[in-house]
Amino acid sequence: MSPRQKSLMPIAVIAAVTILSVDLQIRASHPPPDVRTVPKLMQTCLISSDLDKLIQFYEPVLEMKAKRSGPDYAEFSTAVGILAIFSAAAQEKYIPSSAESAKNKSSILEFQVANVDKEYSRLQPFVKTWVKPPTTQPWGTRSVYFRDPDGNLINFYAPVKSQ
Repeated sequence: MSPRQKSLMPIAVIAAVTILSVDLQIRASHPPPDVRTVPKLMQTCLISSDLDKLIQFYEPVLEMKAKRSGPDYAEFSTAVGILAIFSAAAQEKYIPSSAESAKNKSSILEFQVANVDKEYSRLQPFVKTWVKPPTTQPWGTRSVYFRDPDGNLINFYAPVKSQ
C-alpha cells in the first residue's frame, strides 16, 4: 500500500462509519411497511375549562414554565413525555362532545421524583387536595397522591431502595 493510500485510510473508515450510521438511523425511523411497531405514548392532554388555573398549578408543581402556543393550549415537556393542557371550549369546537373538563376519575398522572417526602413538603403551598400522604406501597414505590384544580389524580413516586 502506498503512503498516499495509507493517508486516505482513516478518511475512508470515517466515511464508511458515517454512511452506516446514517443508514441505520434511516432504517430505525422508517421500518419496512410489513413490520409492526409498538405505539409510543408520548403525550397526555388534559382538557380544562380553566386553562390558566391549571397552568398556574402545574408550573410550580413541575418546577417549569408552560410553553404556550396560543390562548387554548399549553404544554410541559418532561424528561420522557409531554403533559399538555387544552381548553374545553377549543376541544368542543374541533371535536364536539368528545371530552368533559374536570370529570376524570379513572386515570392517574404519575411522575417519578427523587424524594417523595421532600416533594410533599415543597408542594404544601400549591396543593389543595391531598388524597394520600407519603406512603411506601406494597409494590415497591413510595408515593404521595394529590389532585390538581380540575380533580385529576397525580402520583409523585420514587422506587424504594432494596434493604
